[in-house]
Amino acid sequence: MSQTFASLRIFNYRLWFAGALVSNVGTWMQRVAQDWLVLTVLTPESGVAVGITTALQFLPFLLLSAWAGLLADRFDHRTLLMWTQIGQAVLGLALAALTLLGHVELWHVYVLAFALGVVAAIDGPARQTFVSDLVPTSNLQNAVALNSTSFNAARLIGPGVAGLLIAAVGTGWVFLINALTYAATIAALSLMRASELHPQERASRRRGQVREGVRYMRRRPDLMIITIVVGVVAALGLNFQLTSAMMAATEFGRGAGEYGLLGSVIAIGSLAGALAAARRRQARLRLVVGAAFAFGVAAGLNALAPTYWLYLVTCVPVGFTALTMITSANAAVQTSTTPRMRGRVMALYMMVFLGTTPIGSPIVGWIGEHWGPRWSIAVGAIAALLVSVAAAAWVVRDQRLTLTYQLSRPFVRVRYPTPEEAEREARDAAAEDVLAQQIEDRTAQS
Repeated sequence: MSQTFASLRIFNYRLWFAGALVSNVGTWMQRVAQDWLVLTVLTPESGVAVGITTALQFLPFLLLSAWAGLLADRFDHRTLLMWTQIGQAVLGLALAALTLLGHVELWHVYVLAFALGVVAAIDGPARQTFVSDLVPTSNLQNAVALNSTSFNAARLIGPGVAGLLIAAVGTGWVFLINALTYAATIAALSLMRASELHPQERASRRRGQVREGVRYMRRRPDLMIITIVVGVVAALGLNFQLTSAMMAATEFGRGAGEYGLLGSVIAIGSLAGALAAARRRQARLRLVVGAAFAFGVAAGLNALAPTYWLYLVTCVPVGFTALTMITSANAAVQTSTTPRMRGRVMALYMMVFLGTTPIGSPIVGWIGEHWGPRWSIAVGAIAALLVSVAAAAWVVRDQRLTLTYQLSRPFVRVRYPTPEEAEREARDAAAEDVLAQQIEDRTAQS
């Protein structure tokens, strides 16, 4: 088996990958059916109602992520995931029953969307960090990338299947099928070989552990830079459903079929990016920053595309660079964080990554409505370029890198500090940390 699929050699990871793929297909089916139900059945094509539903589903990530990360650090990931899968299945069954029996109302969708967001917020950190229980550290980068591959493969399959089923049998049956897909993940978790798991160090129960996670992040400038870069790009650049809809309908005068094709092409680029990431043995900060810059360039070309078909073609590098950035950031955060803090750190990272969606989407939508659809993409491109350049400047300064440029390959050579220089800087930084802690302790006592 090639390096791209190396983690699939591991029995427990194969089970998880297969179960997650089935469940992810169901999740994408539910997203499409839920939006269709709100837009065409429960309201007179109200985009505001669809936006409220989306915001309610993502709001818990802002409210609960830090606490959910603490749960992931304290409790067994496998047990926690079993309960979150059951919870999501029950909520899916509730929406299916209300819809099939003809009793569903808009407020039902709002409540269930928020409840699903609560369970998903708890599920997220445990799901992300569970990968480290399934594979040895040497395979973690590959396993994280394959998780993204599973998610994007489902993104290719789910919406199309949902569209066919909605037309054939209605949204209620789509919700029921989604609820049943959680059985695949539950079965995978149940069938895993406990003796082959790699359980991580658990955090002991004591006060102030959420604040401890925040302090850990603040003392890790590399993690802060990754989170800021991904947060800015996610808020203003990763609004593909919104920007593609405006470009297809308003800018190019196309219908629903052409709009759906745009999503599939972006997903093809995303899938290629995830597979490319699976071949890398290590994710670094510079790869995250470089991918963010490349995304800014690709999105800029995407915004300038003069015809629908050129716009379609430029969607491929947009999806590729976006997934390269996301997958590299995810892997870099996980592999460089101490195991007992990993759940809280991933929760804070996801809070920024996913929690910026309800903030950035209305801004991008307003720009597209008042300035034109192309500017809704351009603002994300400009933001990505600015934040990546700023992050690169910080990396060069903070890590004391020396850059030299030349006309032949490699065009840029990077000189790192010598071991003696790095050791001296580490001693100086440690001394500063000790002094800062002493000052903080004296302030607290006084």
